[in-house]
Amino acid sequence: DPLGWLETEPEAFERRRAVERKHGRVAMAAVVGVIVHNNHITFDGYLSPSANLKFSDVPTGIDGIRAIPTAGLAQILAFFALVELAWMPASKYDGDYGVGYFGTDVKDPEEKARKLNVELNNGRAAMMGIMGNMVAEVLTGQTMYEQYSAGHFSPFGDGTF
Repeated sequence: DPLGWLETEPEAFERRRAVERKHGRVAMAAVVGVIVHNNHITFDGYLSPSANLKFSDVPTGIDGIRAIPTAGLAQILAFFALVELAWMPASKYDGDYGVGYFGTDVKDPEEKARKLNVELNNGRAAMMGIMGNMVAEVLTGQTMYEQYSAGHFSPFGDGTF
C-alpha cells in the first residue's frame, strides 16, 4: 500500500480491494472469451432470432460489440446490474459470494486467503492482458487470431519479433 490507505482509510481500501477482485474476475472471463472467440469457437444457433443474427455472424475482436442489437446490449447491462446490486454486491469485501472454489467450499482460512490472493494476482494479469489485447488490436487493425496467424507479435517493429 504505497499511498497508506490501509492505515488512513481501511474501509475505502477494503472496498477498492473488493472492486479490484471483481474487475479481475471479469477480466479473466474476458480473456477466456477473447481466446475462444478468436479461435472461431462459437455457439450454435441465433444470438437474435428476430434480427436473423447467428452467433457465428458476430465478428471477432472489438468490432463484435457493434454487431449485437441494442436490446441485447440492454439485457447484458441489466444482467450486470442485477449481479452487481443483488447477487455479488461490492459491499461484500471478503470476496466470498457463496459459489465456492470450483464447487468446493474452502474451510481453512489460510488456504482461502491464499486462493483469494492468487485470484487477485491472476485478475491483475488478466486486466493487463485484456487491455493489451484491445490496444494491440486497435494499433494493428488485426484481431489476436490475425496477429498470431500472420506472425505479427510486435506492433512497433516490422511485424515480427
